[in-house]
Amino acid sequence: MLPEFESYLKKNADFPEEVIKAMYNLAIVKTLKRNESLLQAGDVCRYKVFIAKGLLRCYVTGGNGNEHILQFCPENSWTLDVESYDNQIPSTTNIAAIEPSVVLLWTKSDFEKLRIDFPVLKQFSEILISRSIYQNRHRVATTLSATPEEKYEDFVTRYPNLLSRLPLHMIAAYMGISLKTLTRIRHSQLNR
Repeated sequence: MLPEFESYLKKNADFPEEVIKAMYNLAIVKTLKRNESLLQAGDVCRYKVFIAKGLLRCYVTGGNGNEHILQFCPENSWTLDVESYDNQIPSTTNIAAIEPSVVLLWTKSDFEKLRIDFPVLKQFSEILISRSIYQNRHRVATTLSATPEEKYEDFVTRYPNLLSRLPLHMIAAYMGISLKTLTRIRHSQLNR
């Protein structure tokens, strides 16, 4: 049993031991190297993913080859391509490790069985989905209406622990601004 997974479940929903053991027994533990892909666009997303250690990113690649980062997934978070997973269709999203990572994977059928067998997991899943919707709505509103400086301030406020773990070009790709603009913003803040 990965202690990170057990402590996460106990801390966030007070899961009983039997639920934790059942979840862990159906999980596939996978170690990812830096830059290793977990999901590539065009493949079907077959797993619900919990990040026990490390840091992943979900991204799409634009027609010009530029990476547009949709989400950073640090330890103690979940990720997947929801549309691909739910409908078992090819993904438009890539998921890859930014740093060496350990993840737990559940197939759709295994996770659905767990949700049916353990109402506490079903309830917790619904809470996570709601949080994700709120975060995505905030992200869209910020992306559409905030200035680059406001986007950076929002990022720093929401993800202070990620700043030292991410290269600047990834932060810029997440915020939808150029690296040059991000460098200018950071420089002007240092000179205040």
